[in-house]
Amino acid sequence: MIIKRKFELKEYENGLYVVSTPLGNLKDITLRALEILKRSDFILCEDTRISKKLIEKYQINTKLISNHKFNEKKNISRVIQQLNSGKIISLISDAGTPCISDPGSILVNECINNDIKIFPIPGPSAVATAVSISGFSDKFLFYGFFPEKKDQLRSELKKLSELDNSLVFFVSPKKINKIIPEIKKNFIGREIVFCREITKMFEEFIRKNVNELDLFEKELKGEFTVVISEKKINKNNSQNLSESDMNIIKKMINKLSTKEITDIISQSSNVSKKQIYNYCLELKNEK
Repeated sequence: MIIKRKFELKEYENGLYVVSTPLGNLKDITLRALEILKRSDFILCEDTRISKKLIEKYQINTKLISNHKFNEKKNISRVIQQLNSGKIISLISDAGTPCISDPGSILVNECINNDIKIFPIPGPSAVATAVSISGFSDKFLFYGFFPEKKDQLRSELKKLSELDNSLVFFVSPKKINKIIPEIKKNFIGREIVFCREITKMFEEFIRKNVNELDLFEKELKGEFTVVISEKKINKNNSQNLSESDMNIIKKMINKLSTKEITDIISQSSNVSKKQIYNYCLELKNEK
């Protein structure tokens, strides 16, 4: 017998609502987002001029209050006081999900410290959108924006290039040509997608191999969400395994799990567990 339970959320409790808004196309707003924005006592936003377009389109009469990286700390005590008094406050960014390389993290942490309820209202995200159309591994690391200083940028890219996962980061159009030469040095042979103006009229996805990258001839508008593919697996991972080890693995491959074989062989071999594990996978995939 299947028992179905109706799960009901308590609507509009007082607290902080972290609300995702469209990346560009205003039709991408969710029904829940519209409901809570209309019900809020006020809305914290990065730029009132940008957010005004959204609230005017959907006839939202809630007051907008500027909350950007330059005044976020100054606003904290007043916002916490309002939340403690029972207000409903929404936090939005210029586009996408707040607190992801946008203002808001300081406020969220202060709410946690003050036992104030926080409610996520999910929706558009440049990171998830870019990864979903990239065709790369869904095991990815999101970095955000890179440091301004060239030495720090080089250091961070070098560290990231050593990871196996696909990578996602943001780049402003003014800095894209400065970072391309560093990408070419550190991510040789990997695939890359430049996502620009996502969901807008001039939406563009540029797919290339890193080795073929050139600088953009003209300065483009719109922030880039860049996705670099996962590190290509070396198909010769088994090259350091002795012939004896490989023969033993072949005999065990249909009797034991890959993990069990890896543990057994690693006890008597100097080869890394990763190499043993990958060789087991190669054998299984051949069948």
